[in-house]
Amino acid sequence: MRIFNKFRGTKGFVSTWERVIRFRYMITEQAKERCRILAFWEKYGDIATKEAFEVSRATLFRWQKELRAGNGKLEALNKKSTAPKRKRKREIPEHIKNFILNERKFDPDLSKDKLAVLMKQDGVANISASTVGRMLNDMKTLGLLPKKNKLSYYANSDTFREKTSVKHKKLRSKGHEGGLVKADSIVRFTDGIKRYIVTAIDKENKFAFAYAYKNHSSDSATDFMKKFQSVAPLQLTHVQTDNGSEFAKHFEIHLEKSGIVHFHTYPRCPKMNTEIERFNRTLSDAFIKQNRFLLAYNIDAFNQKLIDWLLWYNTRRPHCTLGLISPLQYIVSKLTAEESQMCWTDTPN
Repeated sequence: MRIFNKFRGTKGFVSTWERVIRFRYMITEQAKERCRILAFWEKYGDIATKEAFEVSRATLFRWQKELRAGNGKLEALNKKSTAPKRKRKREIPEHIKNFILNERKFDPDLSKDKLAVLMKQDGVANISASTVGRMLNDMKTLGLLPKKNKLSYYANSDTFREKTSVKHKKLRSKGHEGGLVKADSIVRFTDGIKRYIVTAIDKENKFAFAYAYKNHSSDSATDFMKKFQSVAPLQLTHVQTDNGSEFAKHFEIHLEKSGIVHFHTYPRCPKMNTEIERFNRTLSDAFIKQNRFLLAYNIDAFNQKLIDWLLWYNTRRPHCTLGLISPLQYIVSKLTAEESQMCWTDTPN
């Protein structure tokens, strides 16, 4: 977009504007106060200035010198850094350095607390654990301590390989407007048998779906999402999940192929998924608790019974947030006349 400047071509406007910006952002209130004190000093002299502002004569001359060196610019009177020009550098005594290297030959991960105790026992030095920790950091920076590499074991080839972590920037739904489906998973133990129920709910119309699985893999989450897409009366464009492993790999590949945007919640922040967390509680209290034995020993029968419960939930159960109507009634109420006619099946004359 082109911006029009009504002052363009006005003589002296640019230089005046630059002075205004410099005065606004570069000159501190302290510099202005020092300038007023210098003006008072020039008018009334040393004694009156010292009594009024408690500023010594040497300080006044120093401010005057700084103002002249800055060609009369007020920012020259800004407060300068009081940090020392020469700072002491921490030096590790040679005998302590050798002691740390010798002890770490036996245990490369020997902590600062244990090293401090050993130093005190052997009479090497009586220093705190925090000081030892700073020495360890300095030695790592200098390359005196070996860098620890994390290894992964691969049983198929009987080899160890260095772990390589690739960080991917995760999208957040902050500021998103429009359709958003939130997904999560529930874990249940029954007689030592572990089962997983993957759940999802639409944020706006509260249409919900769930399905139970024997494992917690991304393949299961992918299968669940395909089922949800086939039964949900809505166009799936955005999905939000937590950072669980079931919502990675094959799950992300499926969403990418389907053109669906995948949002993640912040770690340890369930309040971003309030709708699905509330649905999980309703599902657990109203259905899972009464059918835990079926979930553990006959998961197919559990899923069949779960579908019947979901039909009741989506078509019959009133929701307070929807004005005490069911999700399907809410969806139908939002349809136009043409869209409603398209939902009717063909009937014989």
